[in-house]
Amino acid sequence: MLKLDNRDLEILKVLAEEGRISKADLAKRINLSPSPCWKRLERLEAAGIIKGYGARFSLKNLAPHVTVFVTLELEHHRAEYFQAFERAIRNCDEVVACWAIGGGLDYLMQTVTRDIDSYQRFMDALLDRGLGVVRYFTYVVTKPVKQSAAPALDMLLAGMLGTDTTADNSE
Repeated sequence: MLKLDNRDLEILKVLAEEGRISKADLAKRINLSPSPCWKRLERLEAAGIIKGYGARFSLKNLAPHVTVFVTLELEHHRAEYFQAFERAIRNCDEVVACWAIGGGLDYLMQTVTRDIDSYQRFMDALLDRGLGVVRYFTYVVTKPVKQSAAPALDMLLAGMLGTDTTADNSE
């Protein structure tokens, strides 16, 4: 794991909110000269901490849609069944996120489709693929309450960053 300091954390926090910020403006924002800032950015990208850049957009202003969370349970709990299901899900455009979970069910899936009918057609087709889904539960999103670009990095990294940040001011 790459060792991060407070400057790295500041870079990540700014990019989480303003992914289109120029490198020069990013350097100014975190009070660092451009060259060391760019080196840090490249190091964070090379380490896989920054996985990419993208736009957040409002689906409600773009197109009719429905967001549905689905919990699924597989009939067989062996590695080859989990792997087959996960391979299949990676190729489904309707699935925008999927997590393997513990606690009685196997997966939590987030889907976005045009409407409930298209969601149900997607689920019917998924069930017809013979992936071993024995049960699923559907949760339709009625309104977004909170959506964050990134988790609270300060909270997650508390105690992991060095407390002496004076040595890092030149890089």
